[in-house]
Amino acid sequence: MRTRSVLLALLILILFWQVLAWIVHLDILPSPWEVGKAFIREMGRDLPAHFLASFWRVFASTLLAILISSPLGLILGQSKSLNKIFAPLIYLLYPIPKVVLIPVIVLFLGIGNVSKIFMIFLVLFFQILVLVRDQAAAIRPELLQSVLSLGAGRRALFRFVYLPASIPAILTALRQSVGTAVAVLYVAELFATQKGLGYYIYLKGSTLFDYPAMYAGVVAMSILGFGLYFVVDWLEKKLSPWQFAN
Repeated sequence: MRTRSVLLALLILILFWQVLAWIVHLDILPSPWEVGKAFIREMGRDLPAHFLASFWRVFASTLLAILISSPLGLILGQSKSLNKIFAPLIYLLYPIPKVVLIPVIVLFLGIGNVSKIFMIFLVLFFQILVLVRDQAAAIRPELLQSVLSLGAGRRALFRFVYLPASIPAILTALRQSVGTAVAVLYVAELFATQKGLGYYIYLKGSTLFDYPAMYAGVVAMSILGFGLYFVVDWLEKKLSPWQFAN
């Protein structure tokens, strides 16, 4: 049912695009058919290489964010004293739009993959940290007491209580951050690079004026974001099946 609904929504979107292309009737808005032909053509050229470059940056930054922010969130959620110290700092840094830091990060880390990965990492880091911290802090005290009464130590609490409870928070943070991460990726790839979908879209549209190819890049970036979103959905069903139990 869900797949059918998504396909129906996609069909409606394509029809709306086609009607808009007829109304506008300008080169800057080609029809879905023209973009589809350009997409197939560009897949035989350099589009896959740009897609893989962008995918690697998102994958590496996501993995790094999970490995670093999840344990930190669990620690802050378990320790009221540590959370009291760091909460004001998180409160100040979390709302700042990370995309405005791109020029500064490029100055310090250069124009290679490291700066782009770090930029996306920053976006995901705070989302995961805050949600995991809040989830760990919200665990009912009676649940903790029941586990402690069975002789569980801090390590067992972490493994059997805090970690399983944090998985939905991590996945929720990832789901919320996918769109933002891809948007930041696009902006980051406009800075002094020759690989990535952001660079590809800008090159085709603003330099070569190949608008069908430009939209093919937009479609590729949409597929990247859409694919990541569905991977998170799949992981949620695999890693926290209790949430879907009737």
